[in-house]
Amino acid sequence: MPSTPPVPTGLSAEQLEVWASVATLLERLPAALDAQLQRDSGLTHFEHGLLFALDSAPERTLRMSTLAGYASSTLSRLSRAISRLERKGLVRRQIDPSDGRVTLAVLTDEGHDLLVESTPAHHALVEQLVFAPLTPQQVRQLGLVSRRLAQAIDPAETWSPAGGRGQPA
Repeated sequence: MPSTPPVPTGLSAEQLEVWASVATLLERLPAALDAQLQRDSGLTHFEHGLLFALDSAPERTLRMSTLAGYASSTLSRLSRAISRLERKGLVRRQIDPSDGRVTLAVLTDEGHDLLVESTPAHHALVEQLVFAPLTPQQVRQLGLVSRRLAQAIDPAETWSPAGGRGQPA
């Protein structure tokens, strides 16, 4: 009778259960956020995040390299997204007058207006999908766990709406 080769797991049964939940969340949440933003404003979640970061910056302007860091993005991915946003008139690029080697991303008035228009529905969906199912204590735990996981993946500081750069977890 042939034996069935063992399935390599490396993870305990409990870890597999948790990982299955996390992996499902990582698939479903971005898809839900993208669908709502595309339907309501023609933006992806990534693009909305770029507009939000620019809107929060002094003079609604950031170096492309800084924006890429905030978005946890390669410069190539960021450049493609900025090109799409430029074609829509939401962002423009300009050379940094203080350093001609640096390109700046600047949020246009149209970009600001679209962000103002699209953010309430986006935040309502985030409230519904992420915060409403949790208790206040679970929300705090989610923040702590998310920061720790992000730190384990990449120790670089992250963007925070409260003050630009976040604190390492």
